[in-house]
Amino acid sequence: LTSLLCCAAASKVEVSMPAVVEVERGGTARIECNFHIPDNGPYTYIDWFYIDRDNEVRLFHITSNETVEENTDYRGRLSLGEDKALSISEVLLGDSKTFVCRVGAGSYGVIEKQTKLLVYKLPEAPEIRASSGGISVQNSDKSEIAQCVSRNSYPPPNITWHKNGEQLEQSLPGVPAAEVRMTFTQTRRPVGLYTVTSTLLALVTRQDSHSRFHCAVHYHLHGQVHTMESPRINVTVFYPAEHIKMRVMPSPTLVKEGDDVQLVCEADGNPEPVYTFYKKEVGTWAPPPWQTSHVLAVVGSGVLNLYDVDKNSSGLYRCQVLDLDDMTVLEEEVELTVNYIEGVNVSMEPSSALHEGDSVRLTCDAHSPVYLDYHWRDEKGRKIAEGNQLFLSNLTLETSGNFICKVVAPSVPGLEQSEQVAVAVEGKPRIVAISSPLYVQQNEVVNLTCKAIAHPRPSVHWSVNGTAHNYVDNQHFTSNLTVRVNQDLLQTGARCRVSNTLGVTEQHIQLLDQKTTESKGVIIVAIIVAILVVAVLGSVIYFLHKKGKIPCGRAGKQDITKPEARKDKSLVEVKSDKLSEEAGLLQGANGEKRPAADQ
Repeated sequence: LTSLLCCAAASKVEVSMPAVVEVERGGTARIECNFHIPDNGPYTYIDWFYIDRDNEVRLFHITSNETVEENTDYRGRLSLGEDKALSISEVLLGDSKTFVCRVGAGSYGVIEKQTKLLVYKLPEAPEIRASSGGISVQNSDKSEIAQCVSRNSYPPPNITWHKNGEQLEQSLPGVPAAEVRMTFTQTRRPVGLYTVTSTLLALVTRQDSHSRFHCAVHYHLHGQVHTMESPRINVTVFYPAEHIKMRVMPSPTLVKEGDDVQLVCEADGNPEPVYTFYKKEVGTWAPPPWQTSHVLAVVGSGVLNLYDVDKNSSGLYRCQVLDLDDMTVLEEEVELTVNYIEGVNVSMEPSSALHEGDSVRLTCDAHSPVYLDYHWRDEKGRKIAEGNQLFLSNLTLETSGNFICKVVAPSVPGLEQSEQVAVAVEGKPRIVAISSPLYVQQNEVVNLTCKAIAHPRPSVHWSVNGTAHNYVDNQHFTSNLTVRVNQDLLQTGARCRVSNTLGVTEQHIQLLDQKTTESKGVIIVAIIVAILVVAVLGSVIYFLHKKGKIPCGRAGKQDITKPEARKDKSLVEVKSDKLSEEAGLLQGANGEKRPAADQ
């Protein structure tokens, strides 16, 4: 019996179809109908139809001779493949139905199978919008955090909410301590697509000011769940201030007179509270007088600017914060110390008049709340000593000048003051530079210069007439005399006489005729040339002697008288003529001969 039943089952036609076919709206759905007839027998007919409200609506009737398409709403969008698979083009959302393939094979029976066609439309990327305004942590009821929208999908997707990457769970209804609640609404458009909207409501804490929220859309496709996420957003959370800090910028200990200082008050509340600054006066607190004419309360910025501070700006400052939500008050204080240097003074001992050879002690004093260093510099800025005292001994007129005491606070960069003192050494005049000798020409206009150092201020007198221009630089005195050169001035020169109440000094300026000087130069050059000529002749004679051209001994002396020696004699004569010329050059320019000693 068992073998008979097995053979009977194997003698029937077999049909297989996919249980579900998914296709996106607008695409083409292909539904396969695979059948097997024992002994490869032929089929009698194949019918394709769909089920509409429990009614069968035939689409195709297929025999071996013909294929008949029924007149239905699908006409024009249907086609059959060679394997008798049914294809539906430009599928619509309404095509989501059950399709049936029925195969008749004569004696092998009639078998049908069905496939469920699912038409879908992927949702668009979710849009998230944070709640406008801010959310206060003091709200007793849940506030709207954000809203998430998923548009144009089929079937409608699911929406979930996440905070800092973790999914939020819907609170149970009726629980008074529930912190999270989510609402969902679905809207179906005329074309059949859905728009799903979800709103997240929750209680917030001050930590939520840094939280990141997003929503996710979940939909099914090909047996799997797919997800699209929205961008991450922050929400504005309002909370009262719990702590307050106050500081001095750039530094509470390195502030010096003339600096610009900021008193910065920071509270951890949101939004910014109202800040009020006070300075402690004697026995009381009062608004700073330099602020009463400006803004006393600074809203949204806890910064108070102090410009060009001085030692009177030092003191204890208070920042007061008022939270307008719960009217709580927080306060913080800071000490401001303005470092300064004052009373810089340089004293001189002895304070009486100083003369050359004396000694003097300079003492520099100053007052400051911090340690001070003292440096001494001369008027050219060169450092000459350290310490608050400078001792100068064996004074000279050149020692006179300005000395600078520089007071520096090492612990406060940039804090320094300077004081200058003049040291004047008295002495009789001393000429330090004079334009002598001076080479001039007849009728030339020249400047005669006489420089002297003296204190008290000297006077200058010249022995010749001219136009004088005098210049004074501390103890240095310069006199320039403009004169025209004549014969008397060449012979006598000029004298510069400098005098003050302590003495007199004078010096002579020698003027030399430039032409006479040039003649002497020509004579010297001629003598040097003559010496060179003699040296060359001696070298030639010595060379000829070494080569044997000039015999040595008595015979040599006789050869000198030979005609060939006349050339040498002429050389000697040339030399004699040259010496005569030199002797003539040694005569004066006016033709007079000079004494032999001068020559």
